[in-house]
Amino acid sequence: MNYWLVKSEPDEYGFPDLQAEGTGRWDGVRNYAARNHLRSMRVGDLVLFYHSRKGLEVAGICKVAREAYPDPTAEKGDWSAVDLTAVQPLQQPVSLKDIKANPKLQEMPLVRMGRLSVMPVVEAEFREILQMGETEF
Repeated sequence: MNYWLVKSEPDEYGFPDLQAEGTGRWDGVRNYAARNHLRSMRVGDLVLFYHSRKGLEVAGICKVAREAYPDPTAEKGDWSAVDLTAVQPLQQPVSLKDIKANPKLQEMPLVRMGRLSVMPVVEAEFREILQMGETEF
């Protein structure tokens, strides 16, 4: 099992949108490192859903429902998409400010490389964020 964090602007596609869909396509990634992370995702991997720009918080948990396939929104280039299924919202969203203040999370790519839209998370970081979010899973 691998753990991930994906970022989306909540005004464009937030965790409630994924919940409403049930399963949604994660597409439109146009960064090579993020694309490579999408390609490393496996069915059943757990994913933290982060609201970027507005909110700046981890809002929910989802899981990989379909592994990487060609991104249908790409007009050119070698880009990938995955399908994600909503699992549950965090009881208490976890802010970027709180993540940065937690000594256990200082090595997270979200703290070190904040602009990346898809990034790996180690299990201990995943569990720490769930604990901060008062969420059992």
